[in-house]
Amino acid sequence: MRTLALRLHGKKDLRLDEFDLPEIKDNEILADIVSNSICMSCHKASMQGADHKRVPKDVAEHPIIIGHEFCGNILQVGKKYRDKFRPGQKYSIQPAIVVPGRELEAPGYSFRYIGGNATKIIVPWEVLERDCLLPYEGEGFFKASLSEPVSCIIGGFNTNYHYTAGEYVHKMGIVAGGATAILAGAGPMGLGAVDYALHGPRQPRLLAVTDIDQARLDRAASILPPAEGKKCGVDLRYVNTGSGNPVETLKAVNGGNGYDDVFVYAPVAALIEQASKLMAFGGCLNFFAGPSKADFSASVNFYDIHYSCHHIVGSSGGNTDDMREALDLMSRGKINPAAMITHVGGIDSAAQTILDLPNIPGGKRLVYTGVAMPMTALTDFAKLGAW
Repeated sequence: MRTLALRLHGKKDLRLDEFDLPEIKDNEILADIVSNSICMSCHKASMQGADHKRVPKDVAEHPIIIGHEFCGNILQVGKKYRDKFRPGQKYSIQPAIVVPGRELEAPGYSFRYIGGNATKIIVPWEVLERDCLLPYEGEGFFKASLSEPVSCIIGGFNTNYHYTAGEYVHKMGIVAGGATAILAGAGPMGLGAVDYALHGPRQPRLLAVTDIDQARLDRAASILPPAEGKKCGVDLRYVNTGSGNPVETLKAVNGGNGYDDVFVYAPVAALIEQASKLMAFGGCLNFFAGPSKADFSASVNFYDIHYSCHHIVGSSGGNTDDMREALDLMSRGKINPAAMITHVGGIDSAAQTILDLPNIPGGKRLVYTGVAMPMTALTDFAKLGAW
């Protein structure tokens, strides 16, 4: 079976290659890909090449298909899995597979025949044995392409925990009916987090979303307005922290009080320091954003960690149950990740988009692998389509 795929051959070396896939084995599945969304992790892998922890050392000899936020249709099923899957099913992939002794391997980073920027792929036994090929029953394909980033958001909410002083039982998740802040939350992942906080299973009483760019805040408020928060029983506030004292401003939003849950959605030391000062008694700081530098650090108040029960967690990705929840919520129309996407392009636009990603403003980039098209802002489609 012929495929067209964007493959990583080395540092900054992405090539659109056409080649033949091998015949599938009894424990494999052949599938096509309709859409793949581009993640900052793809940029990091492309820049680091074989130095990346998930990319094989022999990537120059055996290039991998890059991309891990994808969905499509099952085409052919190996004998072992014919009682579970069938041709024609829509699917999404949980790339965070865990194979003993190979924990750092993942589709989109480590495999020759599976990755998101391709027209056809082979789903290997590692994915199938770990139950990471997930059927999708919802409309369209782009939503399922975003199930992986949405699962990361859900995983972040599930990672938070709280406890009563003197007791040693961790209650997982954000405080229902509490105060939550999402710092640097007007970007694509932040919008997904707001959507989940409003429409997921556990709502806060107050949700404060910050940014230093008023245009981003205005766009966020137009997509998920405070009125929508009110319908869900959540006091949703968008707060510009570009001037003045951000901590005082945010505490004033909560009647002078701190926050039970504070998420940091950008790897900026100043935001972590703000978050440390924003926590209420027993507050949880979730460092959600992934830094690219291994020596990234920031100051936090250890006096408050000791006496005010402040605690810090980090989350990097969601698990398979988080992705199942994402797919279920999207299938039932509870959440809509469309707000995360600002640009759409074809497979021929993926390489340059990945390499330039940190310098391109906007949200998620969605690639339709079956077409050739420049990466185009959604706001430009009406103008480009005019005769």
